[in-house]
Amino acid sequence: MQTIKALLFDLDGTLIDSEFFHFECWNEVLEEFGVKLTYADWLKNYAGVPLPVNAKNLIGKYNIVTPIDSIILRRDNLTLERLRTKDVNLMPFVKEFLEFVKAKNLKMALVTSSPRKDVEAIFERNELGRYFDLIITRTDVTKSKPDPESYNLCRVQLGCLANECLVFEDTINGAKAAKAAGLTCYAIQSNQDEHDKLKIADQLFLDLNAAKEYLVNQGIIK
Repeated sequence: MQTIKALLFDLDGTLIDSEFFHFECWNEVLEEFGVKLTYADWLKNYAGVPLPVNAKNLIGKYNIVTPIDSIILRRDNLTLERLRTKDVNLMPFVKEFLEFVKAKNLKMALVTSSPRKDVEAIFERNELGRYFDLIITRTDVTKSKPDPESYNLCRVQLGCLANECLVFEDTINGAKAAKAAGLTCYAIQSNQDEHDKLKIADQLFLDLNAAKEYLVNQGIIK
């Protein structure tokens, strides 16, 4: 690939360690219906999947008698309430990596399936927002990942060619979205049990520090 001009990041699981947080929020919503997920089940079947899809799947699997829009609204409201009062930890080496990229004067964008109000609540607490030139959320598109709409929109708004962008994702849906948009995608995933699913990615690393070393050694970022 030619020298990159923009790095595009997923949020949940890539920049913030949010999977257990989302798991707890779902269980709080599902408790009303007598349903309780295990964390192993969450990671295998629901992590990295857009909220509306998870809502539909959970309603069908557990025969939950409630409108899908109602359960989505409950989940959205609870998530925002918790994000405003609870810190979500960063994934390893996030601040170091973002500082490294910022020092190179490269553009950075966030492309997430979370709604904008959630992103704003998260960034208000961890101050990550200062690194990004553009933020694309679920609120800004009609189709969530694995559809490429969010990445296509991001690339156009940044004014970059596809081969000038590099994406960082942690799930198969995210990687599919990036590849469908014609973008190079690096998967960052510490759980090696998930690596087989992520073979679609152009490169696969355990953490962002390993990705940084690769980018420097390959002369992709100079």
